[in-house]
Amino acid sequence: MSATPGAGPHAWDVIVCGAGVAGLATARALDLAGLRVLLLDKQRVPVPIAKGEVLQPSSVRILRSWGVLPRLLDRGAVPLGRLMVRDADGRRLMLFDYRTMPGADRLLFSLDYPEILAALRESLGERVEFWSGALVEGLIRDGRRVAGVRVSWQGQTRELTAPLVVAADGRSSKLRRAAGIDTTSTEYAHRLLSFDIDGVPEAAPEVTSYLTGQGLRLAYPLPGARMRLYAQVRPDTLRGTGKERAELLEQWCRELLDGTPALRPLEERLRDSFGSRQLLNLWRFTATVLAVPGLALVGEAAHCVHPMAAQGMNTAIADAEALAACLTERGFAARPAPASGDRALQAYQAQRTVWVRHMDRMSHDATRMITQLSRSGQAIGRRVLRRMDGNPRLRYQATYNMAGLGIRPFSVLDRLHQLGLPDPRARRVPDWA
Repeated sequence: MSATPGAGPHAWDVIVCGAGVAGLATARALDLAGLRVLLLDKQRVPVPIAKGEVLQPSSVRILRSWGVLPRLLDRGAVPLGRLMVRDADGRRLMLFDYRTMPGADRLLFSLDYPEILAALRESLGERVEFWSGALVEGLIRDGRRVAGVRVSWQGQTRELTAPLVVAADGRSSKLRRAAGIDTTSTEYAHRLLSFDIDGVPEAAPEVTSYLTGQGLRLAYPLPGARMRLYAQVRPDTLRGTGKERAELLEQWCRELLDGTPALRPLEERLRDSFGSRQLLNLWRFTATVLAVPGLALVGEAAHCVHPMAAQGMNTAIADAEALAACLTERGFAARPAPASGDRALQAYQAQRTVWVRHMDRMSHDATRMITQLSRSGQAIGRRVLRRMDGNPRLRYQATYNMAGLGIRPFSVLDRLHQLGLPDPRARRVPDWA
């Protein structure tokens, strides 16, 4: 992966800052558009974290078109046909059946986040140059326009310019702040405790969300007969050190299994996985704008959602595809220049804002329904889920939205049907489908 510095007025057409899924996906999309890309990342080696492990059908389509999907399959990506919401005993509350969706890609795939990163990295072509261990310190401006970045790399501070900069530097994006782009961040009141559980060869081929009196428990298989388990916890859960924390973890595990009988068969394996646990803080925000002259935001630099609905990584991949398409359609890919780049950024802003806000609302609504701890809130949540599950039209529409195939928000009348108002159209596939 190398570029040819010095060809034309700039060494690169685009500088992408951040090599998580958003940055790597953007580099791949721009590479395919024929652009010379410099990809920067502050980490020398990716940190293994429980994050972004489920690919929705919309992302599978994109990754297939980029030639990345075969690499994911070679790394053991697990096909999953459904997302199921169950009660604590494992009884069905609602089925999101992806196999009923239109198009060729009707499955979810689960794979460890580092493996997804590796597959994307391996797909990068010769037009992409990758600098690891490169710390982006700030923006370079040409008047009001972003014209490049200042980077510390290999013991030197360098000023790098390009017609376009992409901020893919995550939730606390330094570049977003430097550009003066605001966000209103909301931290969820709960946390998620994750476990990587070994030796689960018979895991159901689904993403399973358990609605319990203790909140969310989310489980799905991973390659190698493993399972990822996320459990909703209070912020003060497991506070302590040494022996005290070990005792608290044992007590918490007993409470988890008592409150979610469907997980009791995993008791021994769950205890064996205590060393893999990670405690995750959860945020929600959307940047006020997704682009300013010379700078585009992608992924968590632009938006952050709760992982319950598995939309964060998938929205980032869609950002990358949309940005590349806008740059091609507005002539930037053929002749990289600030003017055509800024026209493309205006189109990107207009196109993605509606989608990102839709995903934010959908993810938040799903999260509120599943993470409620009050009895009244949980009762309403179960009622809505059962009503939707018994209404094929609403179930199809909800699955379509969750799969990332389009924007089909529920109307006020649909919301009333979810609460029990009879629906004469319940047995029909939606007219738009």
